[in-house]
Amino acid sequence: MKTTGDLQLLKRINRSVLLRLIRSQPDLSRARLAHLSGLTKSTVSALVRELLDEHWLTEADAPVASQGMGRPSTPLNIDNHKRVLIGVEIAVDCLRVVCVSLCGDVLSQTEVELPDKRPASACKQAGKLVRALCKQLKEKQLLLSGVGVCLPGAVEDGSGIVRLAPNLGWRDVPFLSMLSAEFAHAGIAPANIHLQNDADAAALGEYEFGDSGDDALIFINCDVGVGAGIVLNDRLFTGFLGTAGEVGHSILQVNGPLCSCGRKGCAEAFIGARALARKNGVAQAGEYLGVLLQNLDAMFNPHVIVIGGRSCVDNPSLVEIARNTQLAYAQTAGMRAPVVRSARYGLQAAAVGAAALVLHQFLRPLLKESNHVSGN
Repeated sequence: MKTTGDLQLLKRINRSVLLRLIRSQPDLSRARLAHLSGLTKSTVSALVRELLDEHWLTEADAPVASQGMGRPSTPLNIDNHKRVLIGVEIAVDCLRVVCVSLCGDVLSQTEVELPDKRPASACKQAGKLVRALCKQLKEKQLLLSGVGVCLPGAVEDGSGIVRLAPNLGWRDVPFLSMLSAEFAHAGIAPANIHLQNDADAAALGEYEFGDSGDDALIFINCDVGVGAGIVLNDRLFTGFLGTAGEVGHSILQVNGPLCSCGRKGCAEAFIGARALARKNGVAQAGEYLGVLLQNLDAMFNPHVIVIGGRSCVDNPSLVEIARNTQLAYAQTAGMRAPVVRSARYGLQAAAVGAAALVLHQFLRPLLKESNHVSGN
């Protein structure tokens, strides 16, 4: 047994427990943290001191009188001013880079054209943008916690291999290794670099930085293709090979229109950007998107479904038509419809979600440890 390693993992777990408690319940005192976490007061005190020194937490300047007869306590909160996260989205036609606080405030955002979609070129261009941003962060004396990267494709957890990204033309690309080599020029350690599908990342952004507090949330990304990110029980549901959520290639009509994947009747053929460009495309796409919402509700029963992507930004009525269509299905069956809303970060949803991926991994060290063992 690796006692030292086990103790280090236990310490990371305990730190994450305290951070997650404070994120969900601001202004907690050390005594209250000990009560809620089940840890001893001395352990909490030591861990809080570390988290304060490392700028994960901040405390009030003066104690606050507690309820009842107890001694005054000092409220603790997430430090929203010193530590930051970087998120990178490699989209079909552009690169988006954001810098985000630990509470999800977007501090900076950049969007540039992606002239060369080949993996090596996209990686190098992303590296150049990240290096420039890291230089700015250093000048402002901000601390970088990590970088998350997302793209429109199936990413295998653990290995970081992009198994298939059809709209980029990628297959079996060891992209996480490529990113690690490129970002090393900015002094970013491989352990602080994470890679995920764009819809999965966007779902995490809504989950980590949202206020719903739900463990059942689905994000649908409507762009050239259509994908979904699914959060269940505090975890991303990515499937066996990382391809869960490829709802754009679920069949909505037998022998329907030809899809880019070669099959007929896929959701993308009705909802994707190409379908929207046709006459009456938005109205029809909205109805079929509503059908897709109904199917996802039947399968996963989420409390919240978030719809985002360029198609929704360019066609605001798309979400409303889909919501009304799904609601009609629910009412016919006498069922409660999920909350359906637009993405809170607009076109930056996936990039912010990539940044949230860093925080998500940090707050769940067991997940991070298992990825590390697998080769991540």
